[in-house]
Amino acid sequence: MATILIADDAAFMRMKIAALIKGLGHTVVEASDGVEAVARYREQRPDAVLLDITMPNMDGLEALKEIMAGDPTARVAMVTAMGQKQVVMEAIKTGAKDFVVKPFNAELIETALQRLVIGAR
Repeated sequence: MATILIADDAAFMRMKIAALIKGLGHTVVEASDGVEAVARYREQRPDAVLLDITMPNMDGLEALKEIMAGDPTARVAMVTAMGQKQVVMEAIKTGAKDFVVKPFNAELIETALQRLVIGAR
């Protein structure tokens, strides 16, 4: 299966997403902000990334730019709250492959991962 990086500043959200992803048989790497997400990406080279937009130290959009600069083939989906349409559009232009809107369910996460991981093959 795949290795998935989850970047979200809310520990409960990382735990919720990690449980869903592990339940699908994937390995999870976690980051609590954008700076840590970029570092984990460079260390682990995960198959896909779920990247929250709103995080401290470095937001998801800046982290996406850093990740894409180092690996233009990175498979990233942005995790967003409603009302962040402009940021999502910028993220797509920057290289994000998909987005997941909060609140989400297991089916939305699974669909996004299938597009990211299977789409990469």
